[in-house]
Amino acid sequence: MNSSQQHISSAFDRDLEGIQARIMKMGGLVEQAILDAAQALETRDQELADQVRNNDKTIDQLEELLNEEAARVIALRAPTAVDLRVILSVMRISANLERIGDLAKNLAKRNAILMSMPSINGAASQLRRMARDVQIMLKDALDAYIQRDEALARDVIDRDIDIDQMYNTLFREFLTFMLEDPRNITPCMHLHFIAKNVERMGDHVTSIAEQVVFLVTGDKPEEARQKEDVTSSDARLSTTS
Repeated sequence: MNSSQQHISSAFDRDLEGIQARIMKMGGLVEQAILDAAQALETRDQELADQVRNNDKTIDQLEELLNEEAARVIALRAPTAVDLRVILSVMRISANLERIGDLAKNLAKRNAILMSMPSINGAASQLRRMARDVQIMLKDALDAYIQRDEALARDVIDRDIDIDQMYNTLFREFLTFMLEDPRNITPCMHLHFIAKNVERMGDHVTSIAEQVVFLVTGDKPEEARQKEDVTSSDARLSTTS
């Protein structure tokens, strides 16, 4: 490698370090948004819910900066195929993080509505546990990215089935509450929306983990995992019965 190539390589490494530091900062903010939104729901803390909504602007700004930095690196450094894979993975990971942040903001938006309604026994605490599991998955997915740990990334992908199952359990519980008392219909509809958003967070975390597998191996995971969401089939059964 001549001196010019060494300079380009070291410059790329410095750029990549900066990008990775920013993606971890963004990931930390998103993890906190998940936890805070769920806590606000359980404790009916409107101030905390408002904080989640306000902090989403910072997450959005970080994604914009990451995309700008990634585009600049591609333009200036002419990365090799392997290095280009790193940059593309960063852009995809940041897009998924931004979407998870939006979903956390959606949870926070429902807080004010639910505060004016009777609570559904145990629902908020179950949703908080579900959100906590998603946050742990996200932390592990980001750790897998930094460590280039394919095994940990695949473990995160496998764990998404647990989130799906928790969502399905909540969906059925909400149906039961609605059937028992029509006054539960409106709050349960809002709670179902929240549960679905948390389940979708899990999907985006899975996409991040899949990007790690792609980054390490050059290939996406062999087979798309079948979703364990039975709510669509439940809906079909209810319309035919």
